[in-house]
Amino acid sequence: MTDLEKHVSQPGRAKLVKDVRAKIKELGITYIYFQFISVTGRVVGKGIPADHWERTAEKGFQLVYGSTANLFLDRHNNYIGYGPEAMELVGIPDPETFVQLPWDKRVGRVFCTCFRNREERENPGGHLTSDCRGNLRIFMDEFKKKHGLELRVGTEPEMMWLTRNEDGSPTGKGFSKPFCYHIDQFESLRPVFMKVIEYSNAMGLDMIQGDHEDAPGQLELNWTYDNVLRNADRLSTYRQICAQVAREHNLIACFMTKPFMGVSASGCHTNMSLWKGGKVKVNRLGHKSLPGVDGVFSYVEGGTNTFMPDTKDMQMPGKIGLQSIAGIMKHLPALTALGSSTVNSYRRLWDQGFWAPVYADWGYQNRTCGLRVSAPGRFEYRSVDSMHNPYLLGAALLKACDEGISKKMKPAAPESRNIYEAQKAGKDVKKLPLSLGEALDRLAEDEVIKSAMPDEMYKVFHWYKNDEWERFLGATTQWDLDTYLDCLP
Repeated sequence: MTDLEKHVSQPGRAKLVKDVRAKIKELGITYIYFQFISVTGRVVGKGIPADHWERTAEKGFQLVYGSTANLFLDRHNNYIGYGPEAMELVGIPDPETFVQLPWDKRVGRVFCTCFRNREERENPGGHLTSDCRGNLRIFMDEFKKKHGLELRVGTEPEMMWLTRNEDGSPTGKGFSKPFCYHIDQFESLRPVFMKVIEYSNAMGLDMIQGDHEDAPGQLELNWTYDNVLRNADRLSTYRQICAQVAREHNLIACFMTKPFMGVSASGCHTNMSLWKGGKVKVNRLGHKSLPGVDGVFSYVEGGTNTFMPDTKDMQMPGKIGLQSIAGIMKHLPALTALGSSTVNSYRRLWDQGFWAPVYADWGYQNRTCGLRVSAPGRFEYRSVDSMHNPYLLGAALLKACDEGISKKMKPAAPESRNIYEAQKAGKDVKKLPLSLGEALDRLAEDEVIKSAMPDEMYKVFHWYKNDEWERFLGATTQWDLDTYLDCLP
């Protein structure tokens, strides 16, 4: 059997397909977005009438391979990854992700896994390696089979709500003032974030806390952590929700890392832990009637957190946690290309006055390091911003942890001092890459992290991001004009 056939015929899937049909009837859904994730984290796909659910669930839909690269032309006018002569991928819906859109209840949404065309001469119906979401599921399952462990992740997505002119163009200003944790500025955005929370709850996100951050219009809203794949799906869903709420309030939901100088950028700190066991709790949010299938509203709870301290030192992570830290520390330079994946990302890393995670070190509650133990039982990877693709990063973190555990690696001693003060005292600390070009070079040298982007995935990612870097190097900006326009004679 091909990968596609195995996926369609996996045990329990036929029942899930029927469950979706029951939800379609119950909720009155007439149209469905069949969506997957591109190399940049963009949500792409097709819309299909709900009457065709069963046929699409079995046969899938076709879309050009280049959609995994946003069907984007490089600066030489070549399609990135795949040309017009390439065949079309087959997208197969994953019924456990089906949910109603709360802003138009006639419409449903389902995530899909992508496969090579059935008529390909080589590996027909094989897993499409440029499908970052499909890759993450494969690596997550492999990691669990090898180590008996599940990576659970919680993200802290900062983003900014920007204002528009009457014609819809951006004003270049945030809606609120840059006062961190200020309830009055938080209150000024209450109609926005309450609508985001309403939609999020309706789509399975268990929202737990939020605050106003220290940039204009900058909010951070958090939800309960879960396994790395479901959390990535929820981050993608959250971005879609914010875009819709922005349309309703004539605002811009800005996930660009640093649209303003002199204030904080938008990070997306990624909190990690590795667990044994646990049970799935359905309908954690207590809906009277679920506006989607059980899987969307399920969270993994309980089990044994292997990152918890196993000595009298309650700050020191357990053995598996230390091994995982060592693996991630070894690969921080290459991981930076995935966590800080745009040219603009490095504006955040250069602006060190705003706690930018520039240094390749780790410590307890030490925000000057790239990795910190944020609480007993978890650690926070800080060199991640709001533009990152969580599927690519999740797969890479699994690979780094795998090496650390498999080789029983040990990290250097944690740094408790402010890293800048430690440097003044003579400590030699390496910086993370400080440009996209440098990060891509470090990624190209790192076979472990590259293995998280197998075959065509790395080709597409490197092509796309290297072109982005070259376009930047070849662009004349306002800074160039301001600096050089009249400097001579």
